[in-house]
Amino acid sequence: MWINFIKLRLFCCLLAVLMVVVLVVNVTQVEYLDRETASATFIDSGGQFVSSQVIRISRNPYCGYERQILSSRERLEEDSLLAALQWQEPDVGPVPFLKSTDPSSSYFVILNSAAFFRVGSQLEVLVHVQDFQRKPKKYGGDYLQARIHSPKLQAGAVGRVVDYQNGFYKVFFTLLWPGQVKVSVSLVHPSEGIRVLQYLQEKKPDRVYFKSLFRSGRISETTECNVCLPGSLPLCNFTDLYTGEPWFCFKPKKLPCSSRINHFKGGYLKGLLTATENAFFQSGVNIKMPINSSGPDWVTVIPGNIKETNSLELSQGLGTFPSGYYYKDQWRPRRFKMRQFNDPDNITECLQRKVVYLFGDSTIRQWFEYLTTFVPDLVEFNLGSPKNVGPFLAVDQKHNILLKYRCHGPPIRFTTVFSSDLRYVANELNGIVGGKNTVVAIAVWSHFSTFPLEVYIRRLRNIRRAVVQLLDRSPKTVVVIRTANVQELGPEISLFNSDWYNFQLDTILRKMFSGVGVYLVDAWEMTLAHYLPHKLHPDEVIVKNQVDMFLSFVCPLET
Repeated sequence: MWINFIKLRLFCCLLAVLMVVVLVVNVTQVEYLDRETASATFIDSGGQFVSSQVIRISRNPYCGYERQILSSRERLEEDSLLAALQWQEPDVGPVPFLKSTDPSSSYFVILNSAAFFRVGSQLEVLVHVQDFQRKPKKYGGDYLQARIHSPKLQAGAVGRVVDYQNGFYKVFFTLLWPGQVKVSVSLVHPSEGIRVLQYLQEKKPDRVYFKSLFRSGRISETTECNVCLPGSLPLCNFTDLYTGEPWFCFKPKKLPCSSRINHFKGGYLKGLLTATENAFFQSGVNIKMPINSSGPDWVTVIPGNIKETNSLELSQGLGTFPSGYYYKDQWRPRRFKMRQFNDPDNITECLQRKVVYLFGDSTIRQWFEYLTTFVPDLVEFNLGSPKNVGPFLAVDQKHNILLKYRCHGPPIRFTTVFSSDLRYVANELNGIVGGKNTVVAIAVWSHFSTFPLEVYIRRLRNIRRAVVQLLDRSPKTVVVIRTANVQELGPEISLFNSDWYNFQLDTILRKMFSGVGVYLVDAWEMTLAHYLPHKLHPDEVIVKNQVDMFLSFVCPLET
């Protein structure tokens, strides 16, 4: 009996030692992974789980973001996002203007030229960039945009650009409609300009500055505000208690921090570039300029068979590219059948007995303005809010519809926002009960273009957490995300709101909300594929297509 007891104790001791060894080995491995590499498993743009080894990259020291406390999962995700957005910067020294990319000397050719193509075929285009001395460039890094279009059919779709880092680029298109299809390629910024934009993003994130008015009785003071402020002067800390979103103002000399009454855009810093750098940002020279073809710039497309056409119309998966196309000025998503809400009564029927929340910047405020203009029964209630700022409210009492718009919290470049109206989207979402009659649409991007990417990632992380919680407590709630869009660019706008900045934000937004259970209105493709000039606030025909897509998620076609 004692022998058996001793054997049992010996076995238990050996088992305990083995468990300790296994635990130590696992902890060591985790620490090693955390220090050396980040092995990230995430959902890619195609909705598939993938695993990749991502080298730990340095973070921007702005505002101490490299020291922010993140969970291991959050840190892995942030590493993956930052690594995916690392622009392939050419390994060259300072480049004079004459050796920078010249769109008028560059050209493209259609590679797989044929007598005709069928709908669904792939079209490949090779772009070769040259400098202002008409010499071929030996490195890449330019930012190009490309689309195919048929003006008579009011049809258009975007292409995918691949940089081979040697002065050559390939553009891949899917031919989605029959007829004569034209190819257009544009240089948005030369690689030399991109290098300047990167420097501004990393070293001059405060090039847009903000202010707040403090007032008590007859005494008033205005001070500068931002995500963080330099120097050692006393500060008012307006960091949000729930989300941890940082925001500070210099403390007024005579007034308490509690006397703040509003927030507004202070302005844009001037003189950011040297004369040499300014040469890389010239309208009509190297900002959003067309690159011409060295041969035919169009192809003839004939109809495919019905089965192939139907499969193209309803391509499955979040990674479908392009996500849609225009035909007769109507957007046709490739993942589902979109409804056309051409009659106000159709919108009323869709939104009957629903509460619709619109959160974000002025690009989603356009949805509020479109709906209240197009639907006569949806009457705006005057809240006395500042024009173009909000909050706004519209009601259809007969059909029990409530439509609300509220801007997101700082940073926001609006003229004047009352302090009481500075609300963070995540906090607003946490106050919504949700349910089958609740609809939420969010657009947060444009006002983050001047900041390091970590600032935007943090904001989306908070919003996503609130969205997940909302859908967890009320799964039938419809949540729609509006992506970023392209816009008109000039020398000054490029330094603050370039498409290159917004392309990065758009990529982050798509990756962070992939697999979350939200719907996506692809405003990026819907503006880039259209024939109208690019605008921060797109024209009505584009807004209508966005709203129709949004409403198609709320009230899908019955199948």
